[in-house]
Amino acid sequence: MQPVTTSLLSVVVPLYNEQDNAALLTQKIHESLVGYDYQIIYIDDFSTDNTKKVVKGLKDEKVHLIELKKNYGQSLALAAGLDYAEGEYIITMDGDLQNDPSDIPQMLTYAVSGEYDVVTGIRQKRKDSLVKKIPSKIANFLVRRVTKLDIKDNGCALKVFTKDIAKDLNLYGEMHRFITLLAFLEGGQIKQVPVKHHARHAGVSKYGLERVFKVVADMMLLLFIRKYFQRPIHLFGISGFLMIMAGVFINIYLMIVKFGFGEDIGTRPLLTVGMMFIFAGIQLFTIGIVMELLIRTYYESQNKRPYRIKKVSVGGEVK
Repeated sequence: MQPVTTSLLSVVVPLYNEQDNAALLTQKIHESLVGYDYQIIYIDDFSTDNTKKVVKGLKDEKVHLIELKKNYGQSLALAAGLDYAEGEYIITMDGDLQNDPSDIPQMLTYAVSGEYDVVTGIRQKRKDSLVKKIPSKIANFLVRRVTKLDIKDNGCALKVFTKDIAKDLNLYGEMHRFITLLAFLEGGQIKQVPVKHHARHAGVSKYGLERVFKVVADMMLLLFIRKYFQRPIHLFGISGFLMIMAGVFINIYLMIVKFGFGEDIGTRPLLTVGMMFIFAGIQLFTIGIVMELLIRTYYESQNKRPYRIKKVSVGGEVK
């Protein structure tokens, strides 16, 4: 199969204790990208086995190894690789051989077409345990329900990015699991394609149920960023106003009870609830104002604009 592009490709792979997979993965990438100009970027996330030694022992000019000073987690390891990558198209994948490098050329055809900024895989006949499948399905369902992005498989690590969109991604926490959504929030056009999926070749999975809570927290942050990042007063201001009004109505009712019917209200829990609503509402409204000022500072201090232009045409020609 003829290469679909002559541009440099960067294959970015975070590694953590993958000493038994690194050499075979490198071989499979070479076999899949015959005729392409590419670099393989391995990011060793402070492995405790011989992963670094194995990669260095390959003595492969196409292989670049980034060694992190401590274990930062997959998101920051991936971020280091994206920052280092020089290719016009950047491919990400896991280092456990569950992703198949032979799917890369097919995915590249969509990225090279110019219609899409991100091409992401949908794992077919997924070879994972229920511990990994169930949280993944829940996350996929929630993303589809609360965003306009119909992503069928957020957890697939095999993706192809254009350089422009990849360099704009800010990864932290467990954000690598929502990297497609992050690209979408940056204005990226997404294409989903079926890809192969294999059982782990060697080593043990680093995924545990405790990561589900981190994923949920990061997803909530992403949803806040999507809906309210440029207008936080709409969330905190409206919520604060509603709480203030609720507190005011409660206190008006208690005043009627006190002065209209002569009843004692000093020991009523409802009085405390009413005052708490008012104070909490004032706090939320104040938070909204402060966040509005922070957002303005964020954009204006860095000369950023709250929009992204994809392209400009003059007389029908792209400028």
